[in-house]
Amino acid sequence: MLAYIQLMRLDKPIGILLLLWPTLSAIWLADPHPSVGLVVIFVLGVIVMRSAGCVINDYADRHFDAHVERTQDRPLARGALTAKNALYTLLILLLIAAGLLITLNRLSWLIAGFALLTAMIYPFMKRYTHFPQIILAIAFSWSIPMVYAATIAEFPLTCWLLCLANICWTIAYDTEYAMVDRSDDMKIGIKSTAILFGHYDTLIIGLLQIVAVSCMVILGLTNDFNSVYFTILLIASLLFIYQQWLIKDRDRAKCFKAFMNNNYVGFFVYLAILIK
Repeated sequence: MLAYIQLMRLDKPIGILLLLWPTLSAIWLADPHPSVGLVVIFVLGVIVMRSAGCVINDYADRHFDAHVERTQDRPLARGALTAKNALYTLLILLLIAAGLLITLNRLSWLIAGFALLTAMIYPFMKRYTHFPQIILAIAFSWSIPMVYAATIAEFPLTCWLLCLANICWTIAYDTEYAMVDRSDDMKIGIKSTAILFGHYDTLIIGLLQIVAVSCMVILGLTNDFNSVYFTILLIASLLFIYQQWLIKDRDRAKCFKAFMNNNYVGFFVYLAILIK
């Protein structure tokens, strides 16, 4: 049982949280008083789809993970589970996701189809392009228009501003994550933005963070949010500055710490929207 928990990364919920915060933010932006049922559906959907994404990723990387320090103890890499076990687990998770999806409208189904497609192809992109982080960012942002589809069946400017902010933020934090594995990835031929950006990695991460914050500022101004929103958004901005300090020397442990710090960024952005 422990191996299955590890396969779905339920023992390391950071990925679930990074997907959950923008989803919750979208819910409270689209509907200031959402129903409990809607919130439960999307929270469960985040958990199930993030778990499915991890299973797909480990299945795709099962021949590579044993050669990377950070991933060599994953269930498939160490032989605790087989590829067939992973595929059966994936099937069960997708069936659960389908059960949740049928409670929403048809427009949500269409968006969910694109979300599933990006989630399925993401793990394989690192073999062919240096931009797998962009594919992940798109996959991690589909929940935002999906929320709007399920609630108001429209996609206002606010939806796309939050989407763009989330895409830039995701590329930034996943590049921090890729910086941890950069030397191992280069040895085995895996591609990433961390490798592509080279010595400009910290600069580009900083620019992406600035764009993300700028989108949230514009979002607040166009919706006439209160000063508390902008004050809390400032806290998220200070966390980005802290991350820049952590990654400046490109130390593996500090880069991973910077990646993990994004959980707090997501929380504070959600908090700002909650009490806007």
